[in-house]
Amino acid sequence: MIELFKKTDIDFVGKRFTFFVISGLAVLLGIVALIQISRGASGGVNLGVDFAGGTAISIKFTKPIGIEEARKVLSNGGIPDAELQAVVAEQKLLVRIKKDGGGKMDSRVSELFSKALPENSFVVESSTEIGPKVGQKLQKDALLAIALSMLGIILYIAFRFEFRFGIAAVIATFHDVFVVLGVFYLLDKEITLLFVTALLTTAGYSLSDTVVVFDRIRENLRTKKREMLPVVINRSINEVLARTFNTSLTTLLAVGTLFFFGGEVIHDFALAMILGVLVGTYSSWFIASPFLIVLKGVTTSANEAPLLKKA
Repeated sequence: MIELFKKTDIDFVGKRFTFFVISGLAVLLGIVALIQISRGASGGVNLGVDFAGGTAISIKFTKPIGIEEARKVLSNGGIPDAELQAVVAEQKLLVRIKKDGGGKMDSRVSELFSKALPENSFVVESSTEIGPKVGQKLQKDALLAIALSMLGIILYIAFRFEFRFGIAAVIATFHDVFVVLGVFYLLDKEITLLFVTALLTTAGYSLSDTVVVFDRIRENLRTKKREMLPVVINRSINEVLARTFNTSLTTLLAVGTLFFFGGEVIHDFALAMILGVLVGTYSSWFIASPFLIVLKGVTTSANEAPLLKKA
């Protein structure tokens, strides 16, 4: 790998309480966002069709139609926020529109396409109403999926390392999820199932990044028993700094390409992934590893007790 950092001696744990405060405020914003999402339409959150309810329409055209062309037609007709997905092989267009009380959306959409594209005839194959109860169930299922993923992280890290490592990893992962959620809430971005997918992917990326650092910390705890815990943690993070940085940079290049060239459909997903990679890298350096010092009294083995007392 390209080693951008030859040899570093950065004090990652020295300012840990400053980073804890900054991250705590960011997490608080994410908690506020979660509370508002749980309130549904009254929470003032920009919920997607899956959560807010609306109409899903499947249209089959006789000629191919591009996403941007269809978006322009709907936008000019007063439906700018429709979610579009093209099935190119079958010349189909899937349109999802949030409930707005504007009458039957399938008739309205058909009228817009008939006027704007008279040379491209089409058939509305299906039109399905997504009610608020379905949206509420999807919200609960999404929260359950995130909660179960966190439980899995605790069990995995506790099995591979120790219980306190698992707690630190979960705190860092919760941190990453809430920060990304808070930023999307602040930017008034639409909360969809695709965004939930991005959150779960962020949790997985954060975990893998944290495990790399934890592996080195565990190794150094065994070989450098006379050093204080903050010294061991700083040494460990600096030793794998180039590796974690290069991994994050490579991932950012991929998701950055999706963000700039992937189109409107996955734009928000790519943005969430970019935020997730940045925050996940930050948390593995400044949150998860330094938090081991805070948890130094939890499940401490006998041979580590003198080391942790010094810390």
